[in-house]
Amino acid sequence: MHTLIVDDEPLARNELAYLLNQCEEISAIEEADSIAGALEKLLQHPIDLVFLDIHLTEESGLELADKINRMPNPPLIVFATAYDEYAIQAFEQNARDYVLKPFELERVRQAVNRVHATWMESQTVKTPTTTGSDTVPVQSEERIFIVKTDTVLALEVNQGETTIYTTDKQYIVHEPLALWEKKLDGDPFMRVHRSYLVNVNHIREIQPWFNQTYQLTMSNGLKIPVSRSYLKSFREKMDLKEE
Repeated sequence: MHTLIVDDEPLARNELAYLLNQCEEISAIEEADSIAGALEKLLQHPIDLVFLDIHLTEESGLELADKINRMPNPPLIVFATAYDEYAIQAFEQNARDYVLKPFELERVRQAVNRVHATWMESQTVKTPTTTGSDTVPVQSEERIFIVKTDTVLALEVNQGETTIYTTDKQYIVHEPLALWEKKLDGDPFMRVHRSYLVNVNHIREIQPWFNQTYQLTMSNGLKIPVSRSYLKSFREKMDLKEE
């Protein structure tokens, strides 16, 4: 999930970002310190989840939550604050969880797991966009390439850059993996890891891996891990029995 942290304290943002980076469900993290900054990020990126502080400098996180909920297809909201007296108001703003400072890894993971379950359910009821489309435009190296979707093997995100692997070329783009997941929109593409999206038609080998997970070998020899967060959906997709 592409996540936005909204907090006016840099140390709090850094601490929460550090903990979120340890959660496999989080694919990318943006930060903002104000309502205006948050709204700018929300317009620039396809945000799935917002961790939102109640008290921003001369502003209210509750006000921002109200603005977010008025957006089409709004991201899910988790309040992350030092104040417990606003919980009722937070849940009235459709908050999915309410995490208190100082942050603890297990509590943050609990919130992420809870939200991720809701987010995964929402992904099964998406409005079709490019499903069935034979091609997709890829903007790379200051050019736009028209790529046949059936030649796309996999996509990998690393340090803010997304690599699109095709049967004959690799493209480096700066759009987040979550956006490409929506562009390619379902069969035969599926998320198998917070950093990888694969075309299941190009899987050539599935090997048992650490902690009862799998390692995939794609048709170009690329090795891709299946994380535990996506293990169940991958087994169902590939009709694999649980070991």
